[in-house]
Amino acid sequence: MMSKLGRLLCPRMYARSLSEVDLDALSERGIDSIILDLDNTILPWRGHEIPAESAEWVRRALDRGMKLCIASNTRNPRRLRAVAEKLGLPSLQRTAKPRRRGLREAMELMGADPSRTALIGDQIFTDIVGGNRLSLLTVLVRPMHRREFIGTKVSRAFERLVLAWLSRRGGLEQKAAEQRPDAED
Repeated sequence: MMSKLGRLLCPRMYARSLSEVDLDALSERGIDSIILDLDNTILPWRGHEIPAESAEWVRRALDRGMKLCIASNTRNPRRLRAVAEKLGLPSLQRTAKPRRRGLREAMELMGADPSRTALIGDQIFTDIVGGNRLSLLTVLVRPMHRREFIGTKVSRAFERLVLAWLSRRGGLEQKAAEQRPDAED
């Protein structure tokens, strides 16, 4: 049995990238709404060009009738709005993840039920903890690029320790542990 802390830190699913998040698996779990992180999830940190794979994944999710919203801690609202407009998605800035208020606002914007909502992001201490605090289905993806905010670089070292700790405690299924976003190729 996993501790309360372990449940808070542990993502429910893993994928190497947003484009590899299995939409069928989400649908099978009853997910119809998705909150997406921006930086290093949809596009590289401070990037402006949306990778074709990310745009295609968003298009496939929308074609299935899924509701999507970008919820970001970014301090660059123009960039966030530009990306959201290109993808045809609503967005929220400065959501202060892992706080719940911004994620609740994202769900309100989509008309989403928490029991049918997933949060996809690249950071444990913001995205995964925030989603788990609301009992959302949390999906951890590998960061798209090593370039990122200095504070995020520091938290990455702690994330590796947390993933190793969860793995040792049985909080991660073996298959999932082998596919961890931080695992070497």
